[in-house]
Amino acid sequence: MAFRRRPAFRAPALRAATCGAALGLSLMTMGCAQSAEGDAQPNAAAPTVEHRPAGAPQVGVASYYARHFTGRRMANGRPFDPQSDTIAHRTLPFGTIVRVTNLHNGRSVTGVVQDRGPWTRGRIVDLSPRIAHNLDMIRSGVARVEVVPVIEVAEARD
Repeated sequence: MAFRRRPAFRAPALRAATCGAALGLSLMTMGCAQSAEGDAQPNAAAPTVEHRPAGAPQVGVASYYARHFTGRRMANGRPFDPQSDTIAHRTLPFGTIVRVTNLHNGRSVTGVVQDRGPWTRGRIVDLSPRIAHNLDMIRSGVARVEVVPVIEVAEARD
């Protein structure tokens, strides 16, 4: 049996075809990228929300709802959900959106006044556990906070 040598034209032809395919693919993807950039418009669907203070800021101590309040009726008549954005405040109207800032670490979260309280001396708000987690105050249980109403809603009267 004699050793047969492969034709020499296969390797360069294969290499040229591979390079051509890679070049064509890169040109196609560049064309897609350019058309996407050219058609790009500012995202009108995502408006930026700027919260301006709607009331005087308050500084004091915040705490959060304990587990045993889950499902209990709040002052607005709805059951308490620990994963909600519920805030309890003594005087702000229900539905008021409030920005709460942890003064220790600078974290800030917004929530909605849906309950009355806290009834512990020295505290200005009670927060849902989800908000407390976002403010990083779960371990301590309380935190010094600044509370600013950003959108005040008139309380519905019967």
